Amino acid sequence: MVVTAVSVKLEGLHRVLAGTGGAVVAYSGGTDSTLVAAVAARALGGRALAVTAVSPSLPPGGLEEARRVASEIGVRHLTVRTHEVAREAYLANGIDRCYHCKSELYDVLAEVARQEGLPLVVSGANLDDLGDFRPGLRAAAQRAVRHPLVEAGMTKADVREAARELGISTWDKPASACLSSRIRFGVRITVEELTRVGRAERLLKELGFGQCRVRVHEDLARVEVEVADLPRLADPGVRDRVVAALKALGYRYVTLDLEGFRSGSMNPEGTP
Repeated sequence: MVVTAVSVKLEGLHRVLAGTGGAVVAYSGGTDSTLVAAVAARALGGRALAVTAVSPSLPPGGLEEARRVASEIGVRHLTVRTHEVAREAYLANGIDRCYHCKSELYDVLAEVARQEGLPLVVSGANLDDLGDFRPGLRAAAQRAVRHPLVEAGMTKADVREAARELGISTWDKPASACLSSRIRFGVRITVEELTRVGRAERLLKELGFGQCRVRVHEDLARVEVEVADLPRLADPGVRDRVVAALKALGYRYVTLDLEGFRSGSMNPEGTP
């Protein structure tokens, strides 16, 4: 086998996870957490447990995809309910919203770990996340959640390449995020709005826009797709279908963001 920089990091990731003696993986089904879960299954066998949190903030289709990929990589998989929408600080949607969401998640996963006799919870955070606006990392630090990808020195590009080397089908899966990230900070989160934006994005995905967001500014829906997809979305037939569907969901205005998709575009000014 040809030794590459990524294969060396993969070996490091294997050592990190093997050294835990057992772990609950916070598993969304995205590329990062899938790589952690896949290597954990190899390093720990039955003492690796991938757990997917189910709540109104999970994008439509997310659970089904997580289950499919968990079966593909051969990791033990459970689902749990989280109740961040019962936390007033989360619903208030301040710039620390992610802290309260992750606090709920890690509290629930810690209880799963206790019941399963597993020593710790691990996440799919990678090195690049450390330079982003991620209040959830503070919640992780307060609960001794470990980040094996960070410990192995893996960036997002490393993760994708490692997942490709391991034959994981979702190695190039578009980035995803909690649906609450679509709502402008300071605007109160409701289950109804989370459901509405989830339905809006599902429509775009059904039209073939793999990487997309519908950002909500009160009664305005701002659509982000990859820059290369802008001409197709602007095509009158596709445009009219999207506008009609989003207006039927209750948005008064539908606008196309000419900058295209960019992660964190709703972050407060001055943050990454």
